[in-house]
Amino acid sequence: MIPEMAPPWLEPRSAYIHIPFCAHHCGYCDFAVTAGQDHLIDLYLEALAVELEQACKDPKPLRTLSLGGGTPSHLSLRQLDKLFAVLDRQLPREANAEVSLEANPDTFDAEKAELLAEHGVNRISVGVQSFQPHLLRVLERQHEPRHVAPAVEAAKRFNGRVSIDLIFGVPGQTLAEWYADLRAAMQLEPDHISTYGLTFEKGTRLWKQQRAGDVKSLDEELELQMYRHAMELLEANGFEQYEISSFAKPGSRSVHNQVYWANEAFWGVGVGAAAYIGGTRTLNVRTTQDYIKRVLAGESPVFQSETLPPEERARETLALNLRRAEGVIRKRFREQTGFDVDALAGPALQRHVAAGLMIDDGASLCLTRDGRCVADSIVADVL
Repeated sequence: MIPEMAPPWLEPRSAYIHIPFCAHHCGYCDFAVTAGQDHLIDLYLEALAVELEQACKDPKPLRTLSLGGGTPSHLSLRQLDKLFAVLDRQLPREANAEVSLEANPDTFDAEKAELLAEHGVNRISVGVQSFQPHLLRVLERQHEPRHVAPAVEAAKRFNGRVSIDLIFGVPGQTLAEWYADLRAAMQLEPDHISTYGLTFEKGTRLWKQQRAGDVKSLDEELELQMYRHAMELLEANGFEQYEISSFAKPGSRSVHNQVYWANEAFWGVGVGAAAYIGGTRTLNVRTTQDYIKRVLAGESPVFQSETLPPEERARETLALNLRRAEGVIRKRFREQTGFDVDALAGPALQRHVAAGLMIDDGASLCLTRDGRCVADSIVADVL
């Protein structure tokens, strides 16, 4: 008899592993990153093994495993092998599990792709951001456009699915350059393309440059044009937009990222990693040295923990669900949260339906294309 599984919003079937190491900390990046300290990598991998053993007690076989950063592909072949030896031992996975890894074009090659394939990595997300050299300099990216095609080809050959990440709204970027970036990405025939609007995160170098007047953010109308252009061009070329920033060829959606947007449970391990288990969200310390010191001393790396009351959790679920193409499915929402979505936020939702920003087919509520362009304001309203 097959044991009954807890619902996916209570019991994790996904895990995120944070690898903070980078050759360089890009000016726009607000993630937990450690640059120029590669001597800490092996010690960090030891700490990861300890946290996995402490935090992930008796994990059920995972449907998804995702490695992000930082730059996971920055690790050497030996270090990647050591990392996956730990993951393979401590995180059992289903036979058809999605195992994804983020890579920079200049630190990913066929040798690494083949090693990762041996450990079950079947999806590579390549951080291209732009094919324009002057925009890469604004973003402080270290790779060059010529590095992209070999990295994508290596991933295709050994790892199966490939995603390309692009950024729009970069200071100095034109609509024509954004169009060229989308075209260049599609010419490489990836399975998935993510388009992210640049944000000036407080405290980053790019934010400081903006504050000092050294760089100027793009006009909001131009950014909106760029986003609309991406939706139209990618959908016309066989990509389905299944989330605000995500476009996939049929059958190539990111299974792991859909866990986040459904507000389901997941393990989170490593410096700065978040976890969401049984309705409680935790966050690890953001400094690599502090993380290593705590974990190897037998202490918890968690510095923040929050368990939302049921109604707040339901509203959070509503906000995340609205990012998805399928939107909020009434029956599942009620099952997951215990709340009826119409009782929770009906008047606000119906206002946006009347304005043509949402569609209500009775079973679900989802954003229209116009609604996706103002998703942040809609979410703020329904919350």
